[in-house]
Amino acid sequence: MADSTNKLTRRTFGGSLLATAAMGTGAFAQQTNDPALFKQLKAENLANPETGTVKRNISGFTSKTWQPYFSNLRKGAILVDTESRALHFWSEDESIYRLFPTSVPESPELTRLGRTMIVRKRLGPDWRPTPNMLKRNPEWPKYIPAGPENPLGTHALYLSWKYYRIHGTQDTRKIGRRSSNGCIGLYNEQIEILFGLTKVGTQVLLI
Repeated sequence: MADSTNKLTRRTFGGSLLATAAMGTGAFAQQTNDPALFKQLKAENLANPETGTVKRNISGFTSKTWQPYFSNLRKGAILVDTESRALHFWSEDESIYRLFPTSVPESPELTRLGRTMIVRKRLGPDWRPTPNMLKRNPEWPKYIPAGPENPLGTHALYLSWKYYRIHGTQDTRKIGRRSSNGCIGLYNEQIEILFGLTKVGTQVLLI
C-alpha cells in the first residue's frame, strides 16, 4: 500500500511540474550576428543526440565576453542571464567557452540575482522541496531519490546560496522558459557537459 501511495503521489507531483512548465512564457529568442557561431551552437545545443531533431524552445543565441562581469577567471566562471535564459561558461585558461539554453525562475519573487559559487557537485542528485515549495504545493512529496522522476535531472551543481542549484531536468519543455521555482535548469546532456567543465569554487553570477 505504501508503494502504491508513493507512486501516486509522484505521478501527481509530475503532473504539477508539467503544468508549471506549460505556464512558462516566451521562448529563448536572442539572435547571434555570427552565422558560423550560430551554426555551431545549433548543432551542439539544439540537436537531440538521440533523434537528430531540433528542440523547439530556442531559436538562437547571443555570445558574451567575460570581462564586463568578472575580474578574473580563477576556477572558471558561469554567467546566467535570466532575461535571455542562457548560461555562459568560460574556463580558467579561456580555452573553452560554452553557451547553453536554460530554464529560469518563473517569477521575480523566486529569482535571486548576484554573485555566488559552486560549493558541491553531485552526480545522480536526490531532491527535497524547500519549506516554501511545500507551502505553495502541499501535495508534493517530501523526498524524491535519484532517478528518472527526479526534478534535478542527472547532475546538479550546488551553489553557496541555500536551496539554489544549476541542474538538469527530465522535463525538456521547461528549457527556454520561466518555469522553475528558483533554480537554473539545463538539458540533461548539457548539464553533464557543464558538470565536467566546472569545479568546486567556480564563480557564478546571475543577472
